[in-house]
Amino acid sequence: MWEVHKTAKSVVEMSSQVRIDKEALVHFSRELYKGPIRIPPWKSLYHICGGGDDAVSYLLVLDSLNFCFWPAPGTDMWEIEYRSRGLSGYYALAASLKQALESGIPITSADYLAELSLDVLRRVLGGQGELQLLENRVQILNELGHLLLEEHDGKACRLVESAGMSAVTLARLLAEKLSSFQDVAAYLGHKVFFYKRAQIFAADLYGAFEGKSWGSFADINKLTAFADYKLPQVLRHLGILRYTPALAPAVDQQILIDAGSPEEVEIRANTIWAVELIKQELERMGTKLRAFEIDWILWNMGQGEEFKVRPYHRTLTIYY
Repeated sequence: MWEVHKTAKSVVEMSSQVRIDKEALVHFSRELYKGPIRIPPWKSLYHICGGGDDAVSYLLVLDSLNFCFWPAPGTDMWEIEYRSRGLSGYYALAASLKQALESGIPITSADYLAELSLDVLRRVLGGQGELQLLENRVQILNELGHLLLEEHDGKACRLVESAGMSAVTLARLLAEKLSSFQDVAAYLGHKVFFYKRAQIFAADLYGAFEGKSWGSFADINKLTAFADYKLPQVLRHLGILRYTPALAPAVDQQILIDAGSPEEVEIRANTIWAVELIKQELERMGTKLRAFEIDWILWNMGQGEEFKVRPYHRTLTIYY
């Protein structure tokens, strides 16, 4: 997406608190190139998959709620039990929605979403601990339900089809029609586009449908990395992202960083551009990976304990 790509690069060029260490980036790219490079497979254990339009609706609900899984200070992490496994974060959300559908709760129905209440969503998600911004999540699903009913006959697949097999058009459409997908910030007087969840929905469709049916996009290669809080944590562990002596302690001490603040925008923009540079470096060595595939590799690396030694940055936001 040219607007995400271009504005991220502009922020990187002006960044004062975050920088990309090119030497560390080249080293990581060479190590990755040695391979074998494995693109993480779609985890069907936790997701609704298959060729039906219910899977499209499920993924749209999932990615509408795909943000802010870390606990507020003094509270416990939200966790669920699924098939005798303890899950937290994104996988807990994916599994809880899957479990709801399997038990007959119509969480993918536009009518159900439009009228959903806070108490009902709390029961649907279940688990223990606290999932932040729950009221916002209800509002997001209400808005989604109304949009689907008013413009797409209540069907998420119709919304996807209206993008004409274009991942970029789909992401822009979500950002245009749904306020919770309008992931845009301001930096030194300029707009900066991220569209994290809008882009990840297109990538998730591609993964779940194996690039076919509703996951078939002619321009899937134009997606950028998805600027969240896990990727910069991984890139910092690898030495690719460097924070100033003022920013590093704030992140390490888990001090809240305001959404839209210069340092938050710099962390996210440098994350996107670092992935782009890794992509370019791999191409120079003869290996072509798409930005979202590098994103998937880094995100999965981030599930390892060694990448959690230093915390990720804390920003209270609905965008990631």
